Amino acid sequence: MKFPVVPGFDQQAFTLYLKNTGWLFLARVGSLGIKILAGIAVANYLGKTANGILNYPLVFVTFFLAAAALGLDGFVVRELISEPEKKNKLLGTAFRMRLVAGIAIIPLAWLAYTVFKGSNDDIPVGYILIASCIGITQSLSIIDSYFQSRVQGKYVMMVQVMGNLLSAAIKLILIFISAPLIWFIWTLLIDAVILGLGYLIAYRAKGNNTQEWKYEGSLARYLLKHSWPLAFSAILVTVYMKIGQLMVESFLGVSALGVYSTVVNWSESWYFIPVAIVTSVFPAIMNARRDDPSRYHKRLTDMYDLMVLISMSIAVLMSFASTFIYQYFYTAEFAEGAKILTIHIWAGVFVFLGSASGQYLIAEGYTRYSLYRTGAGAVVNVVLGFFWIPIYGLQGAAFATLIAYFSATFFILFFPETRKQGINMLKSLFLISLFQKIAKR
Repeated sequence: MKFPVVPGFDQQAFTLYLKNTGWLFLARVGSLGIKILAGIAVANYLGKTANGILNYPLVFVTFFLAAAALGLDGFVVRELISEPEKKNKLLGTAFRMRLVAGIAIIPLAWLAYTVFKGSNDDIPVGYILIASCIGITQSLSIIDSYFQSRVQGKYVMMVQVMGNLLSAAIKLILIFISAPLIWFIWTLLIDAVILGLGYLIAYRAKGNNTQEWKYEGSLARYLLKHSWPLAFSAILVTVYMKIGQLMVESFLGVSALGVYSTVVNWSESWYFIPVAIVTSVFPAIMNARRDDPSRYHKRLTDMYDLMVLISMSIAVLMSFASTFIYQYFYTAEFAEGAKILTIHIWAGVFVFLGSASGQYLIAEGYTRYSLYRTGAGAVVNVVLGFFWIPIYGLQGAAFATLIAYFSATFFILFFPETRKQGINMLKSLFLISLFQKIAKR
């Protein structure tokens, strides 16, 4: 997306933002290819039942991991940009908060699984405890916020690509030696440890020292006061994005989850694209809002158009390629995933638009609407999944997810303050604004 020069805008800084987007894309593309290949190998080695058992613990604890993040990542980035001199206090305080939260979720995850698993003994509670320990190691990912605030995406790229290479190598070695399932369960935690250590090494390589981090109680209260809506929103996001997989396991069993997990992995692998774009250009959008409101709204519309073009292109490509993917890359027991992927992949269109409009909500201070729309998406996914999965199986789960993502993204149409942006997104969705731009040229 090409942005013209805006009066009062530092074009050199904007070039840096675009360059940072390129680094983030490189990181995610490299990670995408590596993770897909390793995921295919692991799924085929384990089979659909064991693959379902492998994916269930991570899906189950995802809700707790979202809570343990405390919504601090994005807010800390903002604070680091505003007050870089407080770097050690901000990082030290946020790290301590996330570490304590990561430890706290371990017994909570154990208790929740013990209560809700019922007579289901397919997944031992030990698997849940291993996955829940990820919350401890992910506390180091607060370092990512530092690199984002400095617009240094290349360090994120190096950590993620090298981490995924090492993770894939470990999994391939386990397949080569015919390792049992429990070893693959441990890789869920090992992957998080590798990523955390990678961030730590990159941080120190830049001449920083974690020993200079300081915890400040008053700052912790300030961060928690302002980040809790983001934390609650993140929990709701995981509910409406992951609850479908838990419901598949509950209604259809772990074998069905094994198939459905491969579909979700293919669909969600593309979700890095909107995140990379909006993360990198958010400072530029904020500057446009400050200097030229009309240009600010035009850029938002341009971003919606871009998101629709990219996401629809991916959806069309994957819809046609799904049969080929499952015929040539997976064993016959995963064949059902092909038709499910042709449905589930279209949910990405609304994920892309939702990521873009999320930046608008943050810029305008409408964070409460983020809570409302993610809550709406969660409710829709649960209700539709409850009725459709027992009747229509995996197709019901995919359609429930598709409609839930649509509902969450366009829920802002119900609020007067955000309705105009919702209408703009609808124009982008139906390619109206794109054709208007072409007609003007």
